[in-house]
Amino acid sequence: MAPHIVETGEFAGWRIWPDDPFEQTAGPFYMRDGAEGPEMAFRLERKHLNGMGSVHGGCLMSFADFALFGIAHEALKPSGYGITVAFTSEFLAGAREGALMEARGETLRAGGSLIFVRGVITADGIPCLNFSGTLKRLRERAGS
Repeated sequence: MAPHIVETGEFAGWRIWPDDPFEQTAGPFYMRDGAEGPEMAFRLERKHLNGMGSVHGGCLMSFADFALFGIAHEALKPSGYGITVAFTSEFLAGAREGALMEARGETLRAGGSLIFVRGVITADGIPCLNFSGTLKRLRERAGS
């Protein structure tokens, strides 16, 4: 399924992938093509917090995995599909409810089937997670 353009609210004009039930539950997470490359974002809600009232590490890692694909979306063509084969991250800071979470990064190398990506997630502009990953480009959607 193609991405869906959000028509209302804070993220109007951004894209979501409505066919990914986990991302819709964990996020929803949004993507757009910005002036300096792909941008991913979401607003931190209570459901994203741990017991101490800070963003849950699993939420950050889920968003980072989403961001890997947003950053590499051009390199994933022609099918647009891929899978994560490696992922690393370092926690830099926490974030509180209401923060605007954003991710940006770059594709370091796109080979025949492997794509190497790195990026940073910020909370209201403050770096809170550094991440990198390797994606394997698929010829068609997994399970097809």
